[in-house]
Amino acid sequence: MGNPVYVPKTYNCVSTFVDRHVEEGRDDKVAIYYKDAIYTYGDLYKNVNRVGNFLKELGVERENRIFLLLPDSPELVFSLFGTMKIAAVFISINTRLTPDLYAYMLNDSRAKVLIIHKSLLDKLKPVEKELRFLKHKIVVGGKEEGYLDFYDLLGAASSELSPEETHRNDVAFWLYTSGSTGEPKGVVHLHHDAIQCTDSYAKEVVDISSQDISLSVSKIFHAYGFGNTVCFPFRVGGSTVLLDEIPKPESVLRAIDTYKVTLFYGVSTFYAMCLAIKDIEKKFSLKSLRLCASAGEALPAITYQRWLEKFNVEIIDGIGSTEVLHIYVSNRPKRVKPGSLGFPVPGYEIKIVDPEGVPVKDGEVGTLWVNGESTTPYFWNKHKKTKIQCKGEWFNTEDLFYKDEDGYYWYYGRSDDAFKYRGEWVVPVEVEGIIIEHPAVLENAVIGLEDEKDGLCKPMAFVVLKSGFNPTKELEDDIKKHVRGKLPGYKVPYWIKFVDDLPKTASGKIQRFKLRLEILPDDKN
Repeated sequence: MGNPVYVPKTYNCVSTFVDRHVEEGRDDKVAIYYKDAIYTYGDLYKNVNRVGNFLKELGVERENRIFLLLPDSPELVFSLFGTMKIAAVFISINTRLTPDLYAYMLNDSRAKVLIIHKSLLDKLKPVEKELRFLKHKIVVGGKEEGYLDFYDLLGAASSELSPEETHRNDVAFWLYTSGSTGEPKGVVHLHHDAIQCTDSYAKEVVDISSQDISLSVSKIFHAYGFGNTVCFPFRVGGSTVLLDEIPKPESVLRAIDTYKVTLFYGVSTFYAMCLAIKDIEKKFSLKSLRLCASAGEALPAITYQRWLEKFNVEIIDGIGSTEVLHIYVSNRPKRVKPGSLGFPVPGYEIKIVDPEGVPVKDGEVGTLWVNGESTTPYFWNKHKKTKIQCKGEWFNTEDLFYKDEDGYYWYYGRSDDAFKYRGEWVVPVEVEGIIIEHPAVLENAVIGLEDEKDGLCKPMAFVVLKSGFNPTKELEDDIKKHVRGKLPGYKVPYWIKFVDDLPKTASGKIQRFKLRLEILPDDKN
């Protein structure tokens, strides 16, 4: 497992990620690239302090929750660190949700202050009257009646602020789960959590340094993006690139070339979208990259191989979770086994167990449990869910895995995604891995669906085609033939539905429960 990172009892994590750089003379080092602007560590320090001071002026106290509904931007970074510095708790939220979910989260968290970008106000106004605990509303990006102006508050606040004395086990922030299996859950994290996963993964696996420039497709409101974009570069005095728009292949790859990014963190779907663009390697050089990473959904071997062939840079795939904050099993540079998830990250202990919690033998499929210091102590107001997944020092990920003879871990899907057909287990991720190899397929998802004719649960595949391919009966038959050539007949999709896109979480995980809800009777013909 390796030893966890030592953190003193009295510890405010902002001292590690912000204050230390000014104390050690890195005031002029670039911390953030954002559009045409550059923010140094000195700028970061002063603006973090200003946010902390204006929150205190508004009456924010220790452990009050601050709801941040902002795109990836300097204002978001200033706000989350300013919140933690005064011992309050930030909650950074997905900017692409619906008004009812914002109302649910604001009331569930009992947030006292909301900081929101003006472009997102239309998503909040329909539910403003339902918000029972909110005391102050602050807008970024322009004046708005009934809202305090972020820049006015920032300009009037002092740039000097000492960190509030906090215990390493004080709550620092919450992250709501992405909702890949239903209602989002508030995941509580402590002041010592971020440094644990940073030093374990970013330092030990990625080997990040102060010379690295980082860019992440996953946004800061997601655990994967929070680590990639904020914690990792700021731990070592490196630089980060902030993109506030929805990530599209061309704009992200252009940013890699423009800012000379060295570390790129993507998701499986994004890499596949890039590779689907004709002659993509001729349009972007990506020569500055020394390493790419992936998480969220297992990276197919064929995607890894095609990316390596086109850009001559490895993608190290790994798996993490909001509950553990970042990646705890990962491939290593120069040691990648395509299609696998690699080895446990230093500082984390892994075991694969049967339904009774007994470890299984190598090669056998079981549920993955993880033990690490960055794991959440509990879900907010979800007592039953906490008891199911938090097992003392261990956390039940509810992911199915097996370990091969070389010690590599392989993802086998979610425990609640597997289903039986013809008396045999069908695991969607296995079938999806074969379908994606078909030259016409951009991405796909498989679910088990009951056939109304005989009551049996059968495989159904949702397929997104690459540009230039048309959804025909002939193509459907060819995809089935392709799968039948590599898997037993009971794993071949009984139905195939061609779709324009797949419902996903902010981290790129496919929301299979939404696929089940959207099925119409005519789809099963």
